[in-house]
Amino acid sequence: MSRGYTAPEMTVPPPLHTGERGSFAHESFRIRVPEILAKTRAQLGPVPTDVNTALDELDAELRTGVLRPLREDAADRAAWDAAVAPHTGRSWLDVPWFFGETFFYRRLLEATGYFRDGPLGGRDPFAPEKEAEWAPEEAPARCAGLLDTLPDAPGARLRALLLGSLWGNRADLSYNVALQLGTYAGEESDLLVDHGPAVVEKVLAHPCPRLTVIADNAGTELVMDLALIDHLLTGCGVGEITVHVKDHPMFVSDAMAADVVAAIEALARHPPTAPLAAQIAAHRAAGRLHLTTHPFYTKSLFYPQLPSDLRAELARASVVVLKGDANYRRLCSDAHWPPDTPFEEVVRDFPAPLVALRTLKAEVIVGLPPDTAAHLSAADPQWMINGKRGVIQARL
Repeated sequence: MSRGYTAPEMTVPPPLHTGERGSFAHESFRIRVPEILAKTRAQLGPVPTDVNTALDELDAELRTGVLRPLREDAADRAAWDAAVAPHTGRSWLDVPWFFGETFFYRRLLEATGYFRDGPLGGRDPFAPEKEAEWAPEEAPARCAGLLDTLPDAPGARLRALLLGSLWGNRADLSYNVALQLGTYAGEESDLLVDHGPAVVEKVLAHPCPRLTVIADNAGTELVMDLALIDHLLTGCGVGEITVHVKDHPMFVSDAMAADVVAAIEALARHPPTAPLAAQIAAHRAAGRLHLTTHPFYTKSLFYPQLPSDLRAELARASVVVLKGDANYRRLCSDAHWPPDTPFEEVVRDFPAPLVALRTLKAEVIVGLPPDTAAHLSAADPQWMINGKRGVIQARL
């Protein structure tokens, strides 16, 4: 995990691809993505005729057609035109998986008119699903349950909150593995890699004036993140924290600035978590907790392709905590790495000390001990995608 580790030049393996029959990427685009589109349409309710026609077109294109570029005149049009150009005219079942997913969600926003004036302009099409988690018996109650069980010792408390933030990633509304597993909590035995002790030591024993959290999902995961953030600011000596969120909807439950505000309000309405909400609000008022975004986060690019301004911003952090499965995939270029490829080798160009908190929901993993992947595959063929396992991986 040494920051000074130097590896030989790497050749990045091929990316996960929707054309790989039998893969989760293939099945996701064959079944899950059309289901997401259908569910989103149902939740939108009555829509204008042009929106309904555009959604029909996207649905047909996913099932039997070939993808096309954006048609609307939007600020991100040129960037997406460049990303789409190598794949125009191909079936959605014949493209790199991460590109396909991100472009599907961008096309969904085009169909609903998110970036245009009109009845659905600026409307998050996934808001109904997100709002369901703000009910007191959902995300706030889960957060209260975590807070009730926290140990007093600083190191043990930080570790428990890291684990709460990690396992909260199971609650992804586009692929909610927590419902299938029957729990939002994980066991220590479910951790395939655990650099948690080194992370705790780094935070508690060394000055950490600036910490960055690259958020993933709204709802349960986000409130667990806020509990961790509060402890980092109040009990761990961290000077200030910047949370990076999405600048527009993506991947159903991805967190935007509005979702952070909604999370604080939901925590405030639930008496057991109201003190946490008050502390988070106080951190923001004192200038110790900031929200920011960047167009990179809603593109199909990987972290090795960070634009210079965002790279410079992340380089200012003492530690970057990177959340979730999609961010992990971006960190690894969504590629078919051998599972025992050293984590620090794959992420060596990341501009700051890094901690990845991720539950496994895609066929990408690095940093495993030799033979671990083979043993897991024999015991549980779905181990890479069912969300049961997680990792705390660091390059500090």
